Amino acid sequence: MIIAYYYYNKIKKETKNKRLYWVHPIIQEKNEFGGFITLYRVMRQHEEKFVDYFRMKMSTFDKLLTTIENNIRHENTKMRESIPPYIRLAVTLRYMATGDAFARLHFDFRIGIKTIANIVREVTHHIWSELSTVYMRMPTQEEWLNIAQRYEINANFPHCLGALDGKHIRIIKPEESGSMFLNYKHFFSIVLMAIVDSNYNYIFIDVGSYGKECDSNVFKETQFWKKLVDNTLNIPSPCSIINTNYILPYVFVADEAFALHANVLRPYGGNELTKEQKIFNYRLTRARRYVECAFGIMANKWRILHRSLNLSLDLTVAIVKTTCVLQNFIHTEEGHVEPLINRDRLNSRLHLEGNNLTADEIRQKYTEYFSSDEGSLPWQDKYT
Repeated sequence: MIIAYYYYNKIKKETKNKRLYWVHPIIQEKNEFGGFITLYRVMRQHEEKFVDYFRMKMSTFDKLLTTIENNIRHENTKMRESIPPYIRLAVTLRYMATGDAFARLHFDFRIGIKTIANIVREVTHHIWSELSTVYMRMPTQEEWLNIAQRYEINANFPHCLGALDGKHIRIIKPEESGSMFLNYKHFFSIVLMAIVDSNYNYIFIDVGSYGKECDSNVFKETQFWKKLVDNTLNIPSPCSIINTNYILPYVFVADEAFALHANVLRPYGGNELTKEQKIFNYRLTRARRYVECAFGIMANKWRILHRSLNLSLDLTVAIVKTTCVLQNFIHTEEGHVEPLINRDRLNSRLHLEGNNLTADEIRQKYTEYFSSDEGSLPWQDKYT
């Protein structure tokens, strides 16, 4: 009886562990009956449908594919054909565009759930590594001046190099993480810290800090902050605003969550503000809105950011970084704006006072400028 029971359990275990299929028929028959392959051919004939599906034009998709396809191409084996690079890219973009679970994409693309997870991990890695060095590199001094000139045109804020803010990316609480990821809004998150120009492009990002950390502390742990303190960001020297005698440094604008710094301006706090201080707050808010709009544009394009991510932390970080760099890439390919930089300003700036001013003094000089005849706007009083 003991021997018979032993062999019964052995056979039962072997039967349980034996794979019914090496490749499931749903996946095996994707080339003959796969909905996506047919859909893809049709979408290539209709640009607007292609954009709805992939969140980018065909030409942009093709350039992105050309950029990374050698990195995501796999060799065929005797047992199965590899998934082509264009499908790997399509799976990843569709996952980010919809936020659908891997199980849903499994039926749409007829690809295994684990394979889809591996594809998303691989493709996001290569999108970031290939694009970030071109579309999110640190600006040169001339590029900083171009950014500042666009801010002055678009937001009426001179010498602004970018808008700074943090965004909480929702996640499912990681195991054994305690309250590390629980933020002040009472949900679990990691922090995306970003600086954005007035074309809603990301100049700098840092992703992955604990949700419980305040924005100011997160920013001070970034490489960008360390370079700002060390004066190694190629930021132009303080100079006069065009057609005025106001000599001001170049700055980033932020909200009250950030500490005041010689190169980081924040609003005045409190309820008893002067008219000039209220005007300053209004003008700063107009410039700072670009980072909030950039977050909104990204979240509306990539709907995965509307749900709590139940992924490993490294994959969550990779996805967020990819959505940011794709925003820059798509804007460049589909909405490029010619540089407005006046190159003469590189050699004709007035290098006078500015470097020795305290952060409070710098904010006060901006406050005075925004209420002066040269720097005021006709409509600003009614917003204060």
